[in-house]
Amino acid sequence: MAGLGGIAALGVAAVVLCGTGGCTSLGYIGQSVAGHLELLQRARPVDRWLADPATPDGLKRELERAQRIRVFAVRALHLPDNASYTRYADIGRPAVVWNVVATPELSLTLKTWCFPIMGCVGYRGYFHKTGAEALAADLRAHGFEVDVYGVPAYSTLGWTNWLGGDPLLSTFIAWPDAEVARLVFHELAHQVAYAADDTTFNESFAVAVERIGVTRWLAAEGGGAAAQRAFDAAQARREEFRALTLKTRGALAALYASALPEPEKRARKAELFEALRADYARLKVERWGGYAGYDAFFARVNNAALAVQGAYNDLVPEFERLFERKGGDFDAFYSEVKRLAALPKAERHATLHAVATGAS
Repeated sequence: MAGLGGIAALGVAAVVLCGTGGCTSLGYIGQSVAGHLELLQRARPVDRWLADPATPDGLKRELERAQRIRVFAVRALHLPDNASYTRYADIGRPAVVWNVVATPELSLTLKTWCFPIMGCVGYRGYFHKTGAEALAADLRAHGFEVDVYGVPAYSTLGWTNWLGGDPLLSTFIAWPDAEVARLVFHELAHQVAYAADDTTFNESFAVAVERIGVTRWLAAEGGGAAAQRAFDAAQARREEFRALTLKTRGALAALYASALPEPEKRARKAELFEALRADYARLKVERWGGYAGYDAFFARVNNAALAVQGAYNDLVPEFERLFERKGGDFDAFYSEVKRLAALPKAERHATLHAVATGAS
């Protein structure tokens, strides 16, 4: 998965049984609650890890760096100052949650699952990959296109701070400076504002905060010119990746909305995905020097994988322009985002566009 890997606000959904989309199975609730509680039980305060002689020196350096990032998030980005990311857990696996996303065969509209308070979200998360794969198989049997991907962290929207908050995890603690900062800033942004039933609004806002935040982190204390160059190169790859997938999403959306017979749509769809993979292969060689960071994504790319990309990127430019229009004042920016989050979805998006472009 590109970018952060799809960060899920799963913890809140885990504690409710029924929503507007119907009742969630007890099995799903059980694995969600058990998985989150196990995570919290594994987590210890960072200070204890640092004081423990058995903690490897490399891990101590990574935890100290994460704490500097956490302090920067509060002081420079005005993100919440609470228990989140003051504890650490080694979970012994490559992902904390596996997300399942699905779309119809000839659509880019994500299937949603609905819960009280949290609203509807375009994914379902599992602490064990077998559960995700079982749901994926069931969805495929019902004609959906499905993508299953691991995520390194998720947000409980600040609702579990009384239990110690969202912890730092072994899934991402060893990443480069800028990548750890991206994740921490992103997840803390979810605690600032949340709009029920609007994954695209929530994730695009968090991505905008992470992008603004990392630029400032690197300028302030991010390790000098070499770190900046590495981040700039990674950002350039991300932007080219987004442009490539956006082009195909646009072509597919037009195709699916057309009056062509379904057999022709299927044939043209296959051609578009073949062209997408070919374009990626050329981009990887001509622009990225053979860099293979997106190989897994393109090996499984389908409607669902492209649709979830949109949730993380589509409104990012709007939020970045809104931040600029607020004079780079984080408090004013967050206040406006909270106001928008309280609006009905259609009005929210229209107002965001108007405010960001100065049309209001």
